[in-house]
Amino acid sequence: MDVIRRTHKASKELAKSQPVQRSKALRAMAEAILQHQNDILEANTLDLEANRMIAIPDPIVELLKLTPERLKNTSNILQKLANMPVLIGQVIGASHQLDNSQSYCQRIPLGVVALIYEAFPELAAIAAGMCLQTANSLVIRGGTEATNSNFVIAKVLREALDKAGLPAECIEFLPASNGNSIKDLVTQDRYLNLVVSYGRSSLVRQVAEAATVPILRSAMGNCYLYWSVTGSLDMARWMILDSHESKPDPVNAIEKVLIDSNHNFSMVVRLWNSLKENGFEIRGDAALVEEFPDLVLAQDGEWGQAYLSKVVAFKVVNSLDSAIAWINHYSSGHADCLVAESYQESRKFALGVNSACNFINQSPRFSRYQSETNAIFLGMSNQKCSDRGFIGLEEFTATKYVIQGN
Repeated sequence: MDVIRRTHKASKELAKSQPVQRSKALRAMAEAILQHQNDILEANTLDLEANRMIAIPDPIVELLKLTPERLKNTSNILQKLANMPVLIGQVIGASHQLDNSQSYCQRIPLGVVALIYEAFPELAAIAAGMCLQTANSLVIRGGTEATNSNFVIAKVLREALDKAGLPAECIEFLPASNGNSIKDLVTQDRYLNLVVSYGRSSLVRQVAEAATVPILRSAMGNCYLYWSVTGSLDMARWMILDSHESKPDPVNAIEKVLIDSNHNFSMVVRLWNSLKENGFEIRGDAALVEEFPDLVLAQDGEWGQAYLSKVVAFKVVNSLDSAIAWINHYSSGHADCLVAESYQESRKFALGVNSACNFINQSPRFSRYQSETNAIFLGMSNQKCSDRGFIGLEEFTATKYVIQGN
């Protein structure tokens, strides 16, 4: 692919750039998003109108729908990235030393990153910002549902790069509608160094099965909460409601709740009523539906799938051990939760649940910019390797050993 080769060539020049150049380019990108806001929103309107004729799921429509507020937030993230400490060139202590020498590690760019995603047009700008901060080039491959939005955003970003004195080819847009298949892209291991897949599990799985390039898989939704008999109703309610406040994508939304069989079910009904008042649909397993016929029955296949909407399914389990086994089998594996006042239960849950992140008496709500830690996150990864959990700037770098003889 000519596009990939151009990006690969530009990555060599970008790797030689100075941090001050990249910060200047990031600020230019942030300003360009706001200056061209009307153009981006017009393109997004075209996408929304085109998709009215296609039966795409409501959660994807919500991801696709841009607003001035979302573009302002994207611009703010790019500005934050411009002001963040530089990772490239950072020296890290080596885990071991060789005889008669001194060793250290140094952070370096990956080279070329490809982002494969659906809907969510501004994600390309956020990923481009994270790549530029870490001196990586980016290939953007969005879905057909956002072709116009993606094209205009990529054009705006490339023009900003050029004005800042960096190669526009550091960001390349690969339209999904021009016969550019995902398989053709993710097998370009000569030029690509990492593929990031972002979207529903079907897309992430498609990328993983075809790729010959290292991949970083994201995950959304289908997070579980185990509500212990020792846990409070107020804490369970707050964690569920707050987890769904992540906009526009419900990355860590609690969509399944496991209830201890020893619970006072009047408290459970109070929780259901509170969730319904906040616009949620409640579903239950067969045992709950038998006792509470007004509940919608959650089908067997739903326990392992994300709703990505305001739907929460409840299931009764006999013990914490049963809850851990169920979560490990059915959850997305990136963020699972516990409400309990027992230290023993907390430790057992944290050691037993195999998800990337465990939240105990704390909302798992996802935020791309963490002000307290000055961190930017693209998403959450559920893969079982070193790049697991929050996808931050460090995941866009590599480390190399330097061994200096005495």
